[in-house]
Amino acid sequence: MGSPAELAAAALMILGFPALMLAALVPSVPAFAAAAAVTYLADHYLHRKSSYLVNRLSKVRAGLSIRFLIRQLLLILLLARLGFADDLIYYGAIACFIAFYGLQAPHGALVTLIRNRRRMPVATRNIDLASRIRIPDAPPRRLLHRSAEKMLHLDLAAVAGILVSAALESAVAGFIGIGVTVGVGCLYVVALVPYVRGRKVPPKADIVLAAVDDWLAEYRPETVLYFSGSKDSAYQVNMWLETMEQLDSKPLIILRERVILNNLAPTTVPVVCVPGGVHLMNLDLSNVRVALYAANVGKNIHLLRVPTMKHVFIGHGDSDKLASVNPYSKVYDEVWTAGRAGRDRYAIADVGVRDEDIVEVGRPQLAPIQTWQGTPEGRIPTVLYAPTWEGWDGNPGNTSIVLAGENIVKKLVTADPPVRVLYKPHPFTGTVSAEAKAAHQRITALVQQAATERATDPRFTADAAAQTAAKAELARIEARLAELSGKGKGKGSGNSKGDEAEATRDGLVDVAKHEEIARLRAEWNTAYWRSFGSYEHRVITGAEPRLYDCFNVSDAMVSDISSVVSDFIASGKPYAVTDSAELGVEEFKRQNTAVRAATILSNSAAELGGLLDAVRDPASDPLAEDRGDLKRYLLGPDEPTSIEQFNTAVGNLAIKADARNVGQESRAAAGAAEGDLAAVPGQRLSAAEDDVTA
Repeated sequence: MGSPAELAAAALMILGFPALMLAALVPSVPAFAAAAAVTYLADHYLHRKSSYLVNRLSKVRAGLSIRFLIRQLLLILLLARLGFADDLIYYGAIACFIAFYGLQAPHGALVTLIRNRRRMPVATRNIDLASRIRIPDAPPRRLLHRSAEKMLHLDLAAVAGILVSAALESAVAGFIGIGVTVGVGCLYVVALVPYVRGRKVPPKADIVLAAVDDWLAEYRPETVLYFSGSKDSAYQVNMWLETMEQLDSKPLIILRERVILNNLAPTTVPVVCVPGGVHLMNLDLSNVRVALYAANVGKNIHLLRVPTMKHVFIGHGDSDKLASVNPYSKVYDEVWTAGRAGRDRYAIADVGVRDEDIVEVGRPQLAPIQTWQGTPEGRIPTVLYAPTWEGWDGNPGNTSIVLAGENIVKKLVTADPPVRVLYKPHPFTGTVSAEAKAAHQRITALVQQAATERATDPRFTADAAAQTAAKAELARIEARLAELSGKGKGKGSGNSKGDEAEATRDGLVDVAKHEEIARLRAEWNTAYWRSFGSYEHRVITGAEPRLYDCFNVSDAMVSDISSVVSDFIASGKPYAVTDSAELGVEEFKRQNTAVRAATILSNSAAELGGLLDAVRDPASDPLAEDRGDLKRYLLGPDEPTSIEQFNTAVGNLAIKADARNVGQESRAAAGAAEGDLAAVPGQRLSAAEDDVTA
């Protein structure tokens, strides 16, 4: 249900309809009015919350329209039971509801037609289409947003008026309500008509696509980041946006789903969202030489079929999971890995990816991760617990949450000398497994309880003035960010306009604003960590602060087999990984490269003391040298920088693409010349034959 409030509202709505029937049969106008009010309010609340129950009701033929119709039929029953069956108000009510439902068809048709005609074949960001085609303003939000719900709720006037008439035994109020309901309903339909055609409708698909091709011919993109996926996978493309902004070649981002575009992080790179495969294949991408793929998905085939560009799998993380050596990867011209470890994984997996097609480019995204210099003087160490989620297959080795999570947190919050605990779970935690969700809730409660107890511990004192100043700074920054990003309209995702067409027209990034937002987010992060005690345990969920920000304020980390571990290794800090599947230390290290310099934990977390000892006394840390070697093995050398390596790899592959294209043109020209020579005699013969025939 999502929350106790939603559960209560659902219960009230479900119980409200039997109560309506009972009130109609009794009959009782006050009871009917009370039950009707409950069902109206509960229904509205659940729709505002997009409750799971409301979505399910529509699947069992108890959708929104049906619920309104039942309420209206029960009102007719109430009138009959009250003895109004021969009165004019009874027939007026029947005629009203028939006419009201008659208005639903044109209303629904107009809304659907407007939305379909305003849906662009492609949606863009940071591309100037307004100078090439006319894209009109979106209809007022009040007309289209939750339009079906708004239309149906117009019956409130009729229902209220009829109930007043039944209570007072006077038809006046009822006919006033009926007039309002039918009249406003007609006005609603009429208000939609102008947006169906004429200058309020965007150009047709072929004109829009021609404008995009015109822009592509002018911009001449050279490197494309291509992505397709679900709403929850938007982070996989977002992690590459800064890298794309730093490319030496002209970048372009191609998305396949509108939901990804709406969840795309702010960027200065031009973005084209092309849901249709045919439309994508017809775009003029002749200048593109390198295509980068962040995920292995079926829709990749629509771009992979283009031979004039070289195709590269760059992935969305670097770990020892099976997804990192997917056999699908052999369809690409090259596979880019962070370091030598990625190359070795493919060799061991033997899935058809050739060693000569693998290029080590580092991890450009890891640039913000700071190298450990030891715990600052006067501050207790901070340990980050960042477990991954349970996964789809139920493998106990996926996450430590279920079997080890509570043991880890209990040992950390009771450690002596004390440490601070930051708990940042994977955002998917508990989405598949109820057991994982329950464990996450218990761990959260443990951390929060420990934080409450520490707040009263005389050993820990807060600088109240500094925290107050930091909180004030946070409020100032958040207010400015809301002003820049558009309050409640997404963080620069381009979804702040009335609809997709308007967002496409006006989706040019303000570079100065973009840079200010980036600066403010950095300032926000600094103020956030200063707004509470450096000793205070914390549960961190949501997008902010980011995982890498948590890395930078931590002195050690406990996690599971995932890309989080590989990324954390860039810091050089001590870390521990839980062997939740209980493979044993040697086998666990053999199977998972990233744990070779880690403290290996069993599900009891009994080995956690070794990690804490390394944090408290870095000089005697037995794994420090191993971590340095492993960092170079997993992530490549520190010099040249990863972005320099990445740009070099892009440039080298572009040269290969050009060489292939030039060679293909030469072969095609040679073949055409040979064909012309061979065709000449035949052509002359045909001409002679024509003469003879004539």
